[in-house]
Amino acid sequence: MNLVAARALIAGKIAERVSIESTNGVIKAIESDSDSPITVAGTLIPGFVDIHTHGAGGFYFSATDPGEITTVISTHVAHGTTSMLASLVSEPIESLKHQIKTLVPFINTTAIKGIHLEGPYLAHAHCGAHDPALLKPPTIEELQMLIELSENTIRMVTIAPELDGALDVIKFLVSQGINVALGHTGADSHITQQAIAAGASIITHFNNGMPKINSGENISSVALANSAIALELILDGVHINDADVASILSAAPHRIIAITDAMSAAGSTDGDYAIGKLAVRVEEGVARLTSNNSLAGSTLTMNRAFLALINNFGFSIAQASDATSTFPALRIGLRDVGSIEVGKRADFVELTSEGLIKTL
Repeated sequence: MNLVAARALIAGKIAERVSIESTNGVIKAIESDSDSPITVAGTLIPGFVDIHTHGAGGFYFSATDPGEITTVISTHVAHGTTSMLASLVSEPIESLKHQIKTLVPFINTTAIKGIHLEGPYLAHAHCGAHDPALLKPPTIEELQMLIELSENTIRMVTIAPELDGALDVIKFLVSQGINVALGHTGADSHITQQAIAAGASIITHFNNGMPKINSGENISSVALANSAIALELILDGVHINDADVASILSAAPHRIIAITDAMSAAGSTDGDYAIGKLAVRVEEGVARLTSNNSLAGSTLTMNRAFLALINNFGFSIAQASDATSTFPALRIGLRDVGSIEVGKRADFVELTSEGLIKTL
């Protein structure tokens, strides 16, 4: 494939009239100030990298029907996400094993680059939309079994670090090259610092499913102050109010990972859905459990998160791309995506002059 973009984000800067040559989906050459006719009128940016998404288009990654998984993938790709982790919610271990086995053939043959286990190793008091009856402490033996079953495609696990055995499990996962995120937790500052020392490096949907910022000495204060910790943010205008988002962006501008935490209604319509066995009602694009009105994931897509950073919080195109592509790819070890460079995947989206995102 050969294309010439009016503008493109190269090495953190906007270059003019950029010609890109790719073969078999890999970028082979990049030339600025090209004299060739322009084929992309807008600004070329790297495809989005979503490390935390559960579903879209009416379905989940936990589906047993491969066609439904394909619909989830295609829905997110249509909204600009060209690389993603398939996130699974808390389920009985036998169900989780089946879901993992179903996903394995999709990994690295599609836009799915790995599996993210968000549960069942979460705190009951911060269960959110996870069934509290399914939550449990982690064990090395159980996770070793799941890793082997996944054929080493599990890339990230969310854990509440205050659970029995969690610190040893974090060390084990890190030793296996798996990213550990802390989430659905009420961890105090001491436990949080221990978990970070053990190798945890990401906070799952920061400011949600955990103590809020400015609530004292706890996981939020430690994570916000620690320059080594990446902070996931759900930028849908619902999970975090704009004032808190602005405060977080100001305190940690280069540590943000924009995620969708999308449930099945993303890219679909309002109505009745479910997360696991829990009933969910989506109204005006906001998903809540019918049992207690708690937020139940989002209907966000990454194009909206990218544009929110620019339009609502004053990020430049380069800064927004860093949060939606470059930094998430680097943090979870995806070396061939996340930026437009020779040798990387030719995964592009176009920011049009009308402020829309088009997947190329």
